[in-house]
Amino acid sequence: MDQARLVIAIVLSVLVFLAWQFFFVDKEAVQKSAPQTKQPPALEKPVKAAQPYPKETQSVQTDKPGVTDDTQVATRARLPQTITVDTPLYRVKLSENGAGITSFVLKNYRETVQEDSPLKELLPQENTVETVLIGFAGKSLPGLDNAVFSTNFNVETVNIKDSDQEITFSWKSDRGVLVEKTYKFSPDSYLIGLDIAIKNGSAQTIQDKLFVALTSTVPNDKRMYGFEGPSTLVDKNLEEVAIEDIEDQNTYSGNVKWVALQDRYFMMSVIPEQVGEASMRLFLKGNDLIEAQYALPDGAIGPGTQHTYQYALFFGPKSMEILGQAGHSLSQALDFGFFDILAKPCVWLMNKLYSVIPNYGIAIIILTILIKIVLWPLGSKSYKSMSEMKKIQPLMKEIREKHKHDKKKMNEEVMGLYRTYKINPLGGCLPMVVQLPVFFALYRMLYQAIELRHAPFFLWIDDLSAPDRLFRFNVSNIPFMEPPYGIPVLTIIMGATMLLQQKMSPPMGDPTQAKMMMFMPLIFTVIFINFSAGLVLYWLVNNVLSISQQYYIQKKYA
Repeated sequence: MDQARLVIAIVLSVLVFLAWQFFFVDKEAVQKSAPQTKQPPALEKPVKAAQPYPKETQSVQTDKPGVTDDTQVATRARLPQTITVDTPLYRVKLSENGAGITSFVLKNYRETVQEDSPLKELLPQENTVETVLIGFAGKSLPGLDNAVFSTNFNVETVNIKDSDQEITFSWKSDRGVLVEKTYKFSPDSYLIGLDIAIKNGSAQTIQDKLFVALTSTVPNDKRMYGFEGPSTLVDKNLEEVAIEDIEDQNTYSGNVKWVALQDRYFMMSVIPEQVGEASMRLFLKGNDLIEAQYALPDGAIGPGTQHTYQYALFFGPKSMEILGQAGHSLSQALDFGFFDILAKPCVWLMNKLYSVIPNYGIAIIILTILIKIVLWPLGSKSYKSMSEMKKIQPLMKEIREKHKHDKKKMNEEVMGLYRTYKINPLGGCLPMVVQLPVFFALYRMLYQAIELRHAPFFLWIDDLSAPDRLFRFNVSNIPFMEPPYGIPVLTIIMGATMLLQQKMSPPMGDPTQAKMMMFMPLIFTVIFINFSAGLVLYWLVNNVLSISQQYYIQKKYA
């Protein structure tokens, strides 16, 4: 009975974790901020000191090729133009309609694993979406929402290979307020500078909250185990907001370091160059789009003055190395949940192994072996206890038969048996419980690590971030399996190793419980059938190592 409880406790611990990952992890990640009635003292705001601005401005002169002399020409009479900026890392399209971004293609990543797959597009192209738009929360500058800007470039494509390049878009309102957006591109970074200048040539003060908005599609993958959606780093705390929670709270205020929209592997973010009091405001636009705003506090731009607000943009992969190089605490966006402190060193070690052996499948195997070596003493203690329990199973069976009608007497006899043979009935359980945080950290890490995206292993496993499928089937539905359909060979082998490991464990005293435990490998196989191949590979290798260790310990103490 005690051994049955022991095994059941371990299995249930894993099942509870998996259920938590499936259904609750995103909600748990949201650290809701209480409505703030009193704002903390603001730090420096991302805005230069107000400067005088004459009501009549001079045209901008430049000697760069492809640049016009008149940046203040009204553009309402013509269709907005698009400028494509091409760098070694990405290709971005900027539209004069709002001076926003309509396309952002990453050159080092593809949409699917196929070699002829198009490059990864961060913005949806089915319905035109424009992001990095600016505005005032109180609509204090009429016409800005539908503004068509002009640009200081009259070419369709700007190639950036060796040096940085700036592109400025400008628009003047009917009242004489000039708005300028200057993008600063670098050939070797996913960071893009963004300066916003508001030059008030009108006779009225602009009293309002300026915001920069990111727009993308609403995440629709209900199976996700990591986080997808809007997030912000505010007051040193990471806020990850589930879409269904936006109706309850859509504003998060404090000292905001960045605002982002994330999916499983990529993110786009607005970052103030100087951290100050600000807010992330969230809006759902229909059923398909979400808007996340970085909004400044209420400010005033007086007549005849100008303010410049400085930001950085990050559009790129959620790679621990790339986010770390970008700075601005962006690496905190890569959050592995409760076991983040263990998962990130595992990512680092996996990448180091890959740098020596350029196959992430081999790197996962070696990483699992190294972790097993570190945890070997705990495993040995557990299997030793299980081996001792196995020795006394015949005696326990006799006690149960003898006192089957007297539960109290049976338990007293069993405890006496433990004392006689100096066996701790929890000895096989506690070491495994200690190892669970490491297993769970690897589980979360292997799901979210962008390094595994489209990473091949061998033979039919050409993507460690996707479920393994051999012989793809052209069918409409297979029970318990999500598309694509095929034979989950790696998962079936993993289930077989679980069955073998169960056979090696001490037998159950209760026949009913024994039959129930026989179904556990099948249940786990069904659960893992839609997991990524990298996760299944880790679990399979860990099972094989555990079987080897258990066999060795049982032989040693036989």
